[in-house]
Amino acid sequence: MANLKKSMGSDARMNKFKVRRLFLFGRCQVNHRAWPDGIHRNAVIMMLAVISLLLMCAPVGAEELHMSFLNPQGIIADKQMQHWWLVVAILLAFVALPVFVAVTIIMFRYRYSAAKKAGRKYSPHWNFFAPLEFINWGGPLVIVIIIGTLVWQSTEDLDPYRPIASAEAPTKVQVIGYDWKWLFIYPELGIASVGTLAFPADRPLSMELTTAGNMQSLWVPALGSQIYAMAGMVTKLNYAAYQPGRFLGMNTMYNGDGFHEQKFTAVAMTDANFDQWVEQARTQGQPFNAKAVQTLSQRANQKALSAAFPQASTADGSVYFTEVDKHFFHKVVMQMMEDGVDIPPGYRAPNEKNDALALALLATCSPGSDYVLGE
Repeated sequence: MANLKKSMGSDARMNKFKVRRLFLFGRCQVNHRAWPDGIHRNAVIMMLAVISLLLMCAPVGAEELHMSFLNPQGIIADKQMQHWWLVVAILLAFVALPVFVAVTIIMFRYRYSAAKKAGRKYSPHWNFFAPLEFINWGGPLVIVIIIGTLVWQSTEDLDPYRPIASAEAPTKVQVIGYDWKWLFIYPELGIASVGTLAFPADRPLSMELTTAGNMQSLWVPALGSQIYAMAGMVTKLNYAAYQPGRFLGMNTMYNGDGFHEQKFTAVAMTDANFDQWVEQARTQGQPFNAKAVQTLSQRANQKALSAAFPQASTADGSVYFTEVDKHFFHKVVMQMMEDGVDIPPGYRAPNEKNDALALALLATCSPGSDYVLGE
C-alpha cells in the first residue's frame, strides 16, 4: 500500500510537471514527448529563425532571384541595410543588454532569500532616489534622440524621389497598378510589359507610379525603398543595380483576393541584352488597343492575362504589349481624377479635351510635387 501511494504521488508530480511545461512554453497542443530527447521545441524554432536569416543574407548566383535587402544589390538597399544594422546594434547595446543585465542583478540581489539573509529591510514607502530617476528618464531620452537623428538623416538621404547620380541618363518607366498585376510602360520605346521590369544595369531606373483602382505599394527589396501608388496621383521611385541580376518585386499593400499573387521580376541587364529584350517585346507583343486595355483592367491575376494573350506571353508568364500610346499613363491619371476610383478605367481615344486638360495640369504643377505627371 505504501508503495502504491508513493507511485501515485510520483505520477501526480509528473502530471503537474507536464502541465507546468505546457503553460510556460506556450499553450500549444504539441506533446513534448514527440520531440527527440535533448531537443527543445523553442531551441528548434530559434535555430530555424537563424538559418532563415543567414539564407537571406547569403549571396546567390546571377540567375537566382534576389529577395532581401539583407543581400543588397543596389546602392539604396545597401544604405538601408547599413542603417538597419546600426539601429539594431544601438537597440541591443543600449536597450536589450542593460535590461538583461539589470534583470539578472535584481533577480539575484533582491530575491527574498538573499534579502533576508543579508538583513535588508523591506521599504514599501520608499519613493525617490535621484540617480535612479536620472537613469530611468535620461536613458530612454538619449536613445530616442540618437535613433531619431539617424532616422531623420536616413529619411533625407534615402528619399525615393531623389534622383540617383549617374553619368548615364536613367531609364524611364511608368508603372500602373491593376488588380492584381503591374503594368510597366516604356514611353520612349512604345512598349509595355506585365510580369517583368527590365532595365539596363549600368544606369539608374526612374519610375512614375499610379494605380487604376485600389491603393497599392511597389517594392523590390534587393534594390531599395517601397513607395505607395494611388489612383489619380503620381508618386516617384528610383532604383539602381550594382550589376546584372534578377530581383523579386511585389505589392505590399493588401488589395483583395489576388494580393499574394501580385509579384513580378525586376531584371537588370547588359545594354546588349536589354536591346534584345526590347526587340522581343516589339516582335512578340500584343497591340495595346482597346481590347488589351479592357482585359488588363479586369480584376484578375497575371496568369489570366497570359491565358488571354498566349501569343504575347513568355515561358515565365510575362506578357508584352506594343504600340503603346506614350500618353496612356497620363490619361489614366486624369481619368481617375475625373471619374473616381470606383469606375473601371477604359481606353480613351486621344481628343482635344483630354490633351488640353493634361497640359493644363502639367503647367500648373510645381516641380517636386506629388502631382507632377512628368515630361
